[in-house]
Amino acid sequence: MINLVNKQNAMPEQAPDIRNKNFLEVCTGYTEDMAIREAMRCLRCRKKPCVSGCPVNIKIPDFIAKVAEGNFEAAYEIISEDSSLPAICGRVCPQENQCQGQCVQCAKGESVAIGRLERFVADWHAANFGDEEIAPVEGNGHKVAIIGAGPAGLACAGDLVNKGYEVTVFEALHKTGGVLVYGIPQFRLPKEIVAAEVSKLEAKGVKFVTDAIVGRAFTVDELMDEEGFESVFIGTGAGLPSFMNIPGENFIGVCSANEYLTRINLMKAYRPEYDTPIMHADKIAIVGGGNVAMDAARCAKRMGASEVYIIYRRSMDELPARAEEVHHAMEEGIIFKLLTNPVEIKGDENGVVTGIECVTMELGEPDASGRRKPVVVEGSNHVIPVDMVIMSIGTKLNTLILDTTKDLAANKKGGIGTDDDAATNRPGIFAGGDAVTGAATVIKAMGAGKKAAASIDEFLSK
Repeated sequence: MINLVNKQNAMPEQAPDIRNKNFLEVCTGYTEDMAIREAMRCLRCRKKPCVSGCPVNIKIPDFIAKVAEGNFEAAYEIISEDSSLPAICGRVCPQENQCQGQCVQCAKGESVAIGRLERFVADWHAANFGDEEIAPVEGNGHKVAIIGAGPAGLACAGDLVNKGYEVTVFEALHKTGGVLVYGIPQFRLPKEIVAAEVSKLEAKGVKFVTDAIVGRAFTVDELMDEEGFESVFIGTGAGLPSFMNIPGENFIGVCSANEYLTRINLMKAYRPEYDTPIMHADKIAIVGGGNVAMDAARCAKRMGASEVYIIYRRSMDELPARAEEVHHAMEEGIIFKLLTNPVEIKGDENGVVTGIECVTMELGEPDASGRRKPVVVEGSNHVIPVDMVIMSIGTKLNTLILDTTKDLAANKKGGIGTDDDAATNRPGIFAGGDAVTGAATVIKAMGAGKKAAASIDEFLSK
């Protein structure tokens, strides 16, 4: 039976004026009845455009059909054939630009809420089968090293351990999960969910080594030449922050979104029982308009700021953040200063931030990315009084691995160079995710990890 309602079933969530003062998850999830009603909106179309819109090609109509039947465990099994992190992807993927963006329901109304259904299925499985004992996978005698315990590394590790490989994951931080734990706040992605996924991999036999900075403690070449690893996957992400290089960026009260979010998320600065130092400010400006900027702004509000500004040089139509995150931010009281671009950070005689000077922009012709190019409106300079500025204008690759791995080639973007099969110019060394492409989405990093796993398997099976 198909439900012809052209609007999604609303997601239950905390009220804005309550949630902007806590770090509990904003969205509380579908009930079983909600999930079934939403699943019945799927038209079961023959061409399945939603599948091609998914970077890992989850069999979306098939799992949704099982949800519609009330067979949630069968739905989970279908998703798990292609995705090892459904509870995570169901929460943080930009579905409107991927699977849901291709849904034929968009022609007459709202797409099927694929992400919400994926989350529901994953959460239902965890609640009903989360304590299920996982047996170690029988080994095939081959050793593979993975550098980076973020989404690319975890996806690669999951596929390889399922094939019997002895997998060791090296992580520079003291916690596994990469951007899933240091970047994405608790109210969007509870850390317990990430920890549960890591525990499943450990149960299957994946070994995790934390506080291991490859390129400093040891090199990729040493892993292969001295430690017996036959292949290496590099999934180190792109976490080096960018700045605007405008006057005043060295003032007290200016930091990167990476630092701010890492202190809050990974180092638990949002919890009073932790001693992690973090600056508390009353008026905060976040420069940028992506998901990281939204996360920083919403965290700042929860940390006690009375006024939080998103300063972005283009309009709302060009804002790169997920529509849901923008919607939630606006509900929570974040102030959007669009068509606005900083030119200087103001400070007092002690070098402490007092404001941010901006110019008004207007949109001209499209640039190389296809977006309309912002142009300065002459004489539009104005100062927004703030006492903290957080830069969130993108990240770059840390070149430590490239610099310390013999003859490893870079690509034109400065990332690690790979072919279409995730192979580098060095036999046995593969790479994927943000370390190759620059900052992208969790699901794209997972897709890269899965592709690399297939290539490693083929390489070691020769």
